[in-house]
Amino acid sequence: MNVMHLSSRSRLGAARHAGFTLIELLLVLVILGILAAIVVPKFSGRTEQARTTAAASQIATFGTALDAFEVDMGYYPKGRNGLKELVDTPRDSLKWKGPYMKNAIPQDPWDQDYVYECPGKHNPSSYDLYSVGPDGRAGSEDDVTNWAKK
Repeated sequence: MNVMHLSSRSRLGAARHAGFTLIELLLVLVILGILAAIVVPKFSGRTEQARTTAAASQIATFGTALDAFEVDMGYYPKGRNGLKELVDTPRDSLKWKGPYMKNAIPQDPWDQDYVYECPGKHNPSSYDLYSVGPDGRAGSEDDVTNWAKK
């Protein structure tokens, strides 16, 4: 019985000394805060860069689908709503072999519709396709386009 009493007493003493002091906890929080202040700014610009890359990738995917449509139909879809013809059968659908996109037409990474114009202002023999980018305004520097910017 004496052995059990001793071991429980030593366990109780060890439990009292096993915890962290308030100063130790504050020191850990300060260190974590310093690390966060260093790391967060380095990764904050990556999100916008990833969205821009995703928009460019999606525009390239649209380009492949639009080219397949043009091979089958002999022309690119006309007007601003032409992207819908990649998924939905157009009225003159005798040569249409779609759908040319697996799913519905997605929005850009900023939850805006992609802008499609055929014939294009920048590509008069084909189409213009772009995302208005994070600012939501067409014609600004952050637009992601299928033409080379000057």
